[in-house]
Amino acid sequence: MQSVLLAPPKPMLTLTIDGESVRVPEGFTILQALRKKGIETPTLCYLENLTPVNVCRVCVVEVVGSRVLVPSCSRKVEEGMVVLTNSERVQHSRKLVLELLASSVDMALVNEDTKRWMQEYGAEPEKFGEASAPSQEGERDARHSGHHHAPHSTTAETVAQPVKVDNDLYIRDYSKCILCYKCVEACGADAQNTFAIAVAGRGFDARISTEFAIPLTDSACVYCGNCIGVCPTNALMFKSEYDMRQAETWDETKQTVTETICPYCGVGCNLELHIQDNRIVKATSPLDRDITQGHLCIKGRFGWEFINNR
Repeated sequence: MQSVLLAPPKPMLTLTIDGESVRVPEGFTILQALRKKGIETPTLCYLENLTPVNVCRVCVVEVVGSRVLVPSCSRKVEEGMVVLTNSERVQHSRKLVLELLASSVDMALVNEDTKRWMQEYGAEPEKFGEASAPSQEGERDARHSGHHHAPHSTTAETVAQPVKVDNDLYIRDYSKCILCYKCVEACGADAQNTFAIAVAGRGFDARISTEFAIPLTDSACVYCGNCIGVCPTNALMFKSEYDMRQAETWDETKQTVTETICPYCGVGCNLELHIQDNRIVKATSPLDRDITQGHLCIKGRFGWEFINNR
């Protein structure tokens, strides 16, 4: 009988969180330690199945002895570390980040947690002024690094622009994009390894783009839809959902979710079929399944439409 070698247990580290001692395995991030402690921490760019990229900065905490606030999603725990999660400095930083995002981005379709965080931190995006006029179609895509001009002092610059509808599977509404990088990571090494999209530009002109801003239909995109699955603001959305929202028929209170197995191949990917009025309106995959970890291919994500046409 072949013996199985088990990895030795990781050493335990002790840190102090908000005055209380906590022991966690070596290699844990501060965010993991906070969740183990039951402390809720806002996150926008973090997702369990993606590599942390530290861009949204709403998960920051104060580490005693550190000059700056640190992102809890990626900072590893150290022995003896002292962490403050609710200091005045932390609260002010989180509030300002949420205000800046909401002043420039359409946050209408963010999840309920994000809406609640904005209320709890007292975010006031309107203090930056009235929103500036939306960009014309393709205007932001044509901008070059280093050429941004500040808007009139009485208006708040926004990323508002027309929705990109260039295929029958999903739409791109970058007026809702907070540049969390999740779609880039899912399209890249964390899931699909297609690398069809990246962040172009710098500063406020930064935006998600295909290479040379070519149409999505001409890019390397394989339409797996994993970018949709990780988007926290609905900037990326199933075309079926978008059409129903435009027709004002989308109603999640009338929807049921049925979990099943994708029938297209032998991998056995888990599917969650969202059904409204006896029709499938979109397909997702749960994060906590070892086979898919939330990711699918084009067939699993979009290959159900024929059922509705019967």
